[in-house]
This record gives sequence, C-alpha cells and structure tokens, in this order.
Amino acid sequence: MQQLLKGLLERVEPLFEKGGKLERLYPAYDAFATLAFVLPNRTRSGAHIRDDFDSKRMMITVIIALIPPTLVGIFNVGYQRLLAAGMVEIPFLAAVAQGLLRFLPILIVTYAVGLGWEFLFAVIRRHEVSEGFLVSGFLIALIVPPTIPWWQLAIATSFGVVIGKEIFGGTGMNIFNPALVVRAFLFFAYPAQISGDRVWVALDGYSAATPLAVVAEGAEAPIVDVLAAQGVTWWNSFIGLIPGSIGETSTLAILLGVGLLLITGVGSWRIMLSMLIGGVVMGAVLQLAAPHPGHFMALPVHYHLTLGGFAFGLAYMATDPVSAAATDTGKWIYGFLVGVLSILVRILNPAFPEGVMLAILFMNMFAPLIDHFVVRGNVKQRLARAAVAAPAGAQVSE
Repeated sequence: MQQLLKGLLERVEPLFEKGGKLERLYPAYDAFATLAFVLPNRTRSGAHIRDDFDSKRMMITVIIALIPPTLVGIFNVGYQRLLAAGMVEIPFLAAVAQGLLRFLPILIVTYAVGLGWEFLFAVIRRHEVSEGFLVSGFLIALIVPPTIPWWQLAIATSFGVVIGKEIFGGTGMNIFNPALVVRAFLFFAYPAQISGDRVWVALDGYSAATPLAVVAEGAEAPIVDVLAAQGVTWWNSFIGLIPGSIGETSTLAILLGVGLLLITGVGSWRIMLSMLIGGVVMGAVLQLAAPHPGHFMALPVHYHLTLGGFAFGLAYMATDPVSAAATDTGKWIYGFLVGVLSILVRILNPAFPEGVMLAILFMNMFAPLIDHFVVRGNVKQRLARAAVAAPAGAQVSE
C-alpha cells in the first residue's frame, strides 16, 4: 500500500512542478506528499539536526494523544443524549452511534473550512501548506458543544484561521492559539450556544446546563451536594460522564494523552505542572475564603481539576509551542499564571464560569513579554559573572 501511494505521488508530481499544468497548486500536492512521506532532502554539511521527526510528525503525535478524549467524548455525547431521552440502560453501541452522528459532521465542517483557507493562502503566497491546522482543526471539534450549529462553526473557524493565524503570517507566527480564537469568537458572537446555559446534550426539547453553570448560580446547600443532585459526582467528572464540550469531559482519557505527550517530549511538562500548581493554589485560597458552603468559591480543589476545560487546556492548549512561553523559566511563570487565572475567572466572573479559554488567550498575549524579561535577566546574570571573572581593567559589554 505504501509503495502504491508513493508511486502515484511520483507519477502526478510533474503536473505540479514548474511548467506543469497544475503548477499553481503545487502547495496542495506538497502538503499531501510530505504528510505521507519524509522529504527526500538531506543535509550534507554544517550544523544540522538529521531527524525525520519533523513538525508534521509532531502534529500527528498530538492527534494520536487526542484519540482517548475523543473516543470517550463520542460515547459521552451519545450517552447524555440517550439519558436525556429517558433511557435507563444505555447500550454502548447505541451511545457511540449517537455520538458519531454529532461529532463527525462537526469535524468535517471544521477541516473543510479550515483547510480550505489554509490551501487558499498557500496557493496565493506560493508557500507550503502549514501543518498546524492538522491539530487546530481537531482541537476545535473537541472544544465546542455537540449542539453547535454548523454554520456558526464555519464562520468561527474562518475567523480563527484568517484573523487568528494567517493575518500574522501563518503557522509559527501567530500570537494566539487558533483553536481558542475560534471558541472565543463563538462565545462572544453566539453566547447562547456556547456559554453553557443552553442545551449541551443534543436532544430537542431538553435543557441541561453544564456542571460549572449549575454551581456558578450558587445555592444554600453545600455545593458538592448541589452537583450530586444533578448527577455530577467527582468520579463521573473524572471519567467523563457529564455534559460538556465533546473532548473536555474525561480527565482520565486526557491523562492518557498527557502520558504520550510527556513520553515523546512533545508537551512541556513545565507548563503542565506549573498550571496544575497555579490552579490548586488559587482553588484552595478561594475555598478558604468562601462565605458559605453553597457558594461557588466553596467548590473543592479536586473538582476544579476535573470540571470544565481545565484538564484539556492544561494538556493540549496551554502547551502550544507557538503561542506559549519558550524559555524554561518563562514556562514556569506562564503555566502558573494560566492556572491561577483559570480558577480566578471561573469563580469571580458569574457570567463566564469557564475561565480556561480566557486565561490561556490572555497569557498568550504576555508570553513574549515573559520570555523577554527572562532572557534579559539571564543576560544580566552572565554579564555579572563575566565582570567578576574578567581581568582588572577589562571592560565587559552586552
């Protein structure tokens, strides 16, 4: 099969090369060819890293890490739909089928619109099709509710690709995470469909808010009891049997993806760990300051880690190598502040009980500034050491 595909690509390649009938579409051909096979180019001199683990392979690794939360999310969408329909014993295959009916159209719309813009810009600019949307498209499909209207998703995806990435120069040049730009656009342009206070279980005539929307309203009873009355226990939120965005509900499945990202070195353990610490610290502080047990601030820390998009953002969003901090020290600062702001926005902003998206986007904006001060600090330290080691009378300059 591999040889057959390679032979087919080699036969049609002259059509796309300079002078061929489809010369202008060479970026499209190159995208498919390099996705399937490593480029034949080899370095012969100089200091180069000789490795076939290029950016496309890195993106594919991330997609593989997304498979566990995707599978659980598909089942959960169908499970929540059938549960809302009144079924007590829900067959596994029936839940999966219902979930696929919701997830696959969302994924198809996202890739069709996003890749369409990617190919268009590549042809116009005459450069390679960026591989970044391989992951961004998958992420977009996982961070939206299963009830999102397809036309809204298409508009938001267009905004995320064109304004969130291509306007900055394409993959590697964008300031913000494109998938989160899509979600932010949906939230501010169509808040009724994404804010969590409408139908999230894909069943006409049935209304169910997300767990965070429930606890954000506050109650006189202990907040954990309020969630339990809605069928939301910590265990259910950990394994993913609660309403929510398709890929964000199962912390257990997300942990499996985290394991692959850490083993392969694709995900930054510094950002993950520091975001976890920041979230735990802020959650604990607010819990101690809660005015009564029914207040949102009284939500236990371990619930914060499994509800909403905190775990998903920690694993797949905050660690985006393009929009996150790049220096080691900067990653610690960046991740910690993302964790703090995620819980802070979630608790103190009653209109927006899910703060992970805004926290990451906000810190995306400050990531270059964090790296700047980290680098400047390193330069000053080195200059100080050089000044001490320099012979008497010698001058040390930047």
